[in-house]
Amino acid sequence: MRTVFDAEVDPALIDRALAASSLGSVWLDMPRPRHPALTRSASCDLAVIGAGYTGLWTALHAAERHPDWRIVLIDGHRVGWAASGRNGGFVDASLTHGENNGKTRWPNEIEKLDAMGRDNLDGMQADIARLGLDTEWQRTGMLTVATEPHQIDWLAQAAAAGEGAFLDREAVRAQVDSPTYQAGLFERATCALVHPAKLAIELARACADAGVHIHEHTDARSINSGGAVLRIETPQAVITARQAVLATNVFPSLLRRNSFHVVPVYDYVLATEPLTDAQLSRIGWHGRQGVGDCANQFHYYRLTMDNRIVWGGYDAVYHFGRKVKAGYEDRPTTYRKLAAHFFVTFPQLDDVTFSHRWAGAIDTNTRFCAHWGMARNGRVAYVNGFTGLGVGAARFAADVCLDLLDGTPTERTELEMVRKRPLPFPPEPLASMGIQATRWSLDRADHAAGQRNLLLRSLDALGLGFDS
Repeated sequence: MRTVFDAEVDPALIDRALAASSLGSVWLDMPRPRHPALTRSASCDLAVIGAGYTGLWTALHAAERHPDWRIVLIDGHRVGWAASGRNGGFVDASLTHGENNGKTRWPNEIEKLDAMGRDNLDGMQADIARLGLDTEWQRTGMLTVATEPHQIDWLAQAAAAGEGAFLDREAVRAQVDSPTYQAGLFERATCALVHPAKLAIELARACADAGVHIHEHTDARSINSGGAVLRIETPQAVITARQAVLATNVFPSLLRRNSFHVVPVYDYVLATEPLTDAQLSRIGWHGRQGVGDCANQFHYYRLTMDNRIVWGGYDAVYHFGRKVKAGYEDRPTTYRKLAAHFFVTFPQLDDVTFSHRWAGAIDTNTRFCAHWGMARNGRVAYVNGFTGLGVGAARFAADVCLDLLDGTPTERTELEMVRKRPLPFPPEPLASMGIQATRWSLDRADHAAGQRNLLLRSLDALGLGFDS
């Protein structure tokens, strides 16, 4: 069975559209403030390792909770340079990678988790407004589209459950005009859009204004707890700290126990040149909603403030050996596939070209949303495993880490989601075999009207199933 995205697209059209694209995130293609590397040893109350969203929110909220603390935030590269500067800029309220994943894993907590997720999204918006952060924040909502007949029922069921307003074919195409759309589900309250790199840059500014010491190009090599304080070794200096938060996302943890809990899965993205008014008028999109389809291998896309279309998803790739490598980022086959799917979705835009192509490593665990832990006699907290929905969840995760270090139980720390860790991935070659088999099975399900094969049903029964 073929899907709409199996349609043939003229290779010459793809060649022309990609010809002038540069390798690198469109978000990071802007001037960014620099923070000095740490060149001499330092002591602090709290050391935060990793200057992506989780580390930035951790440092900022720690400074607000404890204004008398000395807080040091370090990153081995630059603020926001990894996943925080390479994502699609969707800020989802979900803390559980979607309603279905949350219901399956924590049925007794899902109402509380949903409420906490909405409160977190509202709190993020309030923080941005309170601190005057220039992040291009837009609360324009999320449009989920059906591109295959069997997906229409999925959206109708979600609407009946109160998850949004159902749109038939005519109504959804009145919002964004694509011949591939057969139905839609629109939800305004649970999704916002943001400029990912500006969010990181502005959070760093707010951290610095709050007294946080930020150091780029300062790579943490080890953490030693054999004394009264933690010792964090960097190539240039040693940081001594009373407490630490590890916010290293997909990169190797300083704790051996985390070696098998996260694998890097590469996500690939394209950005167009800014659309002219005439080009944009061909597809409507007057509400500037975020858009995603509801296949297992799904696409997500949105407009930037200067009317580029950022188009990503579908071809998530795991590379044998669970390594993060710059060489994995330029994958012509995937970029050509994404371009082809773009023109299937919007044949009206056959004169559009792409300005940027890029990739980033997603930190994936076996439950597909964040997990937390403590180490070094309660002096180190850590979190990772966001699996692609971390732009909003990182703020919640940061607050959980601070709660854990404070040592006083809170509504957040009492969650089963926080208290329990996911199962680890097996070592290679089993990890690669399992991930590739699962990915193949998800693709087959998309080509079989959503019917899940024995492998997927078995993973579902074991609590390891993926439902996007």
